[in-house]
Amino acid sequence: MHLHPWSLPVAEGFTLRGWHSEPSGKPLLHFLHGNGFCSRTYEPLLRRLSDDFDLWLGDFQGHGESDHGGTFVGWNRSAELAVQCFESGRGAFGEVPRLALGHSFGGVLTGLILAERPDLFQRAVLLDPVLFSPRMLMAMRFAALFGQYGRHQMARRAAARRNHWPDRPAVRANFEGRGIFKGWCEEALDAHIEHALRPAADGGVELKCRPSREAEVFSSSPQRLWPTLRQVRTPTRVIHGRDSYAFIAPSVARWCAASPSLSEQTVDGGHCFMQEHPEHTAVLVRGFLLEQSF
Repeated sequence: MHLHPWSLPVAEGFTLRGWHSEPSGKPLLHFLHGNGFCSRTYEPLLRRLSDDFDLWLGDFQGHGESDHGGTFVGWNRSAELAVQCFESGRGAFGEVPRLALGHSFGGVLTGLILAERPDLFQRAVLLDPVLFSPRMLMAMRFAALFGQYGRHQMARRAAARRNHWPDRPAVRANFEGRGIFKGWCEEALDAHIEHALRPAADGGVELKCRPSREAEVFSSSPQRLWPTLRQVRTPTRVIHGRDSYAFIAPSVARWCAASPSLSEQTVDGGHCFMQEHPEHTAVLVRGFLLEQSF
């Protein structure tokens, strides 16, 4: 899978970067990754999709190839910037069908984009989007109000994440079979170790996404999440893992019940089921996105 780099300076003073495939006339698939990862962490899935789709991959602020960029600009602004980047480059692909795919944080932002830009994509698949329930959102806002910013479990775990190793084999030994990486297939772990780490200034390797940035994302939340999501009219399939975070399944059910354009599917695996089973996930994604001719 041969990819070309792209970059775009944004108004906030940093540069966002990512990758795209060579335009070939196939439907164009826009992909957004999860918090703490980068787009090429998902190469096993994306490689399997590349026979049927041209690819546009974006790295969020402070992730992958993109600049750290100071304070996190927020979920809603990150979605807007993802659209700006896509609009800056999609012309090279011509007037082909445009489709969307996102995981976790990237799944939520894809949902926001579908609501705000209903003209942009014809169909979408969201993989285990972290749809904070209204009760969770309320608790997060109260926590921030009373100085408890970043105290919930996902943010605490991110903040405590190790960020330096002597070499990549040490990273593999630390990651394999543990935490969020439990159950990942070997090629998915290889992709993450290759693309989500860089040489550290003092020797060894470090994460491209600082743990503080990952925690900053999970310590914040989208503005007007549920009123915005209720506006989605694009045909969308939400696929979620049977063993994922407990709040995701009821949130997905709540959203799907509010819109006839949405459907859900439960699959075996955890929050990163697509990294556990990239072949099966590719079949499901391809099947829904190409379900009808354009």
